[in-house]
Formats: sequence, structure tokens, C-alpha cells
Amino acid sequence: MKNKMDAPHLRGCILGGAIGDALGWPVEFKSYADITRTYGSDGIKDLDTRGGSIAEITDDTQMTIFTAEGLLRAQTRENLKGICHIPTVVYNAYIRWLHTQGGVCRGKENIINELDGWVSGIRGLYSNRAPGNSCLSALRSGHMGTIDDPINKSKGCGGVMRVAPVGLISNRNSAFALGCEIAAITHGHKNGYLPAGVLSLIICGLIEGLDLREAVLEAMSELKTYEGHEDCLALLEKAVKLVDNGYYTQGSIRELGEGWVGEEAIAIAVYCALKYKDDFRKALCMSVNHDGDSDSTGAITGNILGAYLGIEAIPADWIEKMELKNELVILADDLLTGFEESEEWISKYPGW
Repeated sequence: MKNKMDAPHLRGCILGGAIGDALGWPVEFKSYADITRTYGSDGIKDLDTRGGSIAEITDDTQMTIFTAEGLLRAQTRENLKGICHIPTVVYNAYIRWLHTQGGVCRGKENIINELDGWVSGIRGLYSNRAPGNSCLSALRSGHMGTIDDPINKSKGCGGVMRVAPVGLISNRNSAFALGCEIAAITHGHKNGYLPAGVLSLIICGLIEGLDLREAVLEAMSELKTYEGHEDCLALLEKAVKLVDNGYYTQGSIRELGEGWVGEEAIAIAVYCALKYKDDFRKALCMSVNHDGDSDSTGAITGNILGAYLGIEAIPADWIEKMELKNELVILADDLLTGFEESEEWISKYPGW
């Protein structure tokens, strides 16, 4: 078992997710029939820059960036103060994301009045890229959702699509629980936050050197220990069975759903990643060509296979076209570092 806690695999995870997000966004609200009419019988196969020079990310990658920033700020606080409630620091990061979308959180104006760190200064993040209503309404409320005090009953995929950095900075004892806690900030239904635990532990297992199938099975085993796991587990078991049976891929994705809700999104991503575990391009194309939430299923698939295969497996022409590619690399490298006791680092990731 070879540990993959290195720059190529962390960069692969972060950039891979952004690429899947960008690949799926142009077809997110299209039916499969519409996709094939627009892009040909094989569907969308390349990043669509929509006539420009870059392929744009959506709220999936924006929120992944702010998840990573929150986790790194929590590392700063833990190292300097000796104590930290990680979800609260990530929640503050999401309030900063809300600000980039023009939203205001009641009672949290101080966070915006004292904007610091480097992520809030990335001008490219100040674009509205179809943010999810559950995330927006939860963060505007001024109340931080938790597992024990859910903020709503949302089981949308907005909880799982943003948590890959949890798996890059946690260990296998803590990744599942922390992924759930961070998703529950905005998604109160068990099917809104349990899939985030699954993704976090899959990513963590891959980075610690597990084979992809081993990482998936370990996450499924951990899922079984949580109350309300039945829906998510059933779809994941179906995804693995469909891979093993070699069923027709498009029909298989239809059996798993459309990805708008958390358990469907993680199941589709696991299916695509396992089906083409050695071919990033094929897996990503499969993950977005369906009737459903193509950018989120693409993002999650890209996170998983990017962590598993590393950045070398991602087509170079895709990386070159990506919006904020340099910033994403910096963030991945900082997740690898974790914490550095220097004025530059603390200015970059203040501990609050």
C-alpha cells in the first residue's frame, strides 16, 4: 500500500474536481437526448469554453475552495491556540463564500467587515455560478446547521460536492464524521450529509494508499454504523454491483438516479470512477452525460479519480483550459503542507 500524500495526488483531487465541474456545467440542466443532439452521439467529450478561452467552474468548486480555506484556517487555530472546532471555522469560510455571491448573513457582518486571508481576494470567485438554494438560504439565516440541530431537511448534493478537501487533510479515523459535520452546516437530512462522509473517507483512503475499490468498500462499511444510512448504502451497493455485472453504462446511471440529491450523486460518481478507474477522461465523460446534475457528479468523480490516479492522469489540455488553475494548485499544495509557522502563512490563513 503506497501512501499518496504528495503533491501530484492532492493536485489531482482538487483540479480533477474542478475539471469535472466545468465539463458538466454546460449540460447540467439538459436531458441526455438534448446533450447528444447538441454534442453528438457520444455526448460532451471536451471542456466547453463557450466561445471564450477558459472553462468555467461553478459553485461546486467555489465552495470546495472555501472548504479548503476553512480547514487550513482551522489548522492555524489548532496549532496556535491548541483548540479548535473545525466546522465553525469552515462555517465562517462559507459566510465569506456567501459574500462573493452577493449574499448577507444576519449577525455575521463582522466576518465580511474584516475580510482577510488570500482566498477572499481571488476576484474570479466573485461570480454567480448557479449557487444552490439550500446553501444560500442556510447561510443567510445566521444559524449554523449541525447534525444534532439540523437547519433544514435538504438532502441535495450541495453537501457532498464540496467536501473533498476533508479527505485530504484528515485521517481515516476522523474523515467520515468531519465530512458529515461540514455538510450538515447547510444540509440537514441524513442523505444530505452522510454522502459527504462517504466521499471524505474515500478520498482519505485513496491518499493513504488504498486501492479504489478498497476505499469505496471501507467507506460503505463505515456508513453502515450511522443511523439513517439505508438509502445511501443501497445505492452504493447497486453501483458496485452494476460495475461488477458490466451493465450498459447509460442505463446503469439511470438506475442510480440523476444526482440532484446526495445519495444519488455519490453513487453515480462511485460507479463512473470504478467503471473506468484507469482512464480519467472516460470516467469524467461518463459522469456528466446523463439526465441530471452533471456538474456535481462530474466534480465528485473528478475528486475521486484525481486523488487515485494523480494529476499526471488528467489530460494536460483540460488543465490548461481551467479557470483558476493556478489558484487551485496553490490550494492543493497548501493542503499538503497543512500548517507553517510563519507570518506569511498566518496572513494567508488566519485562525478564525
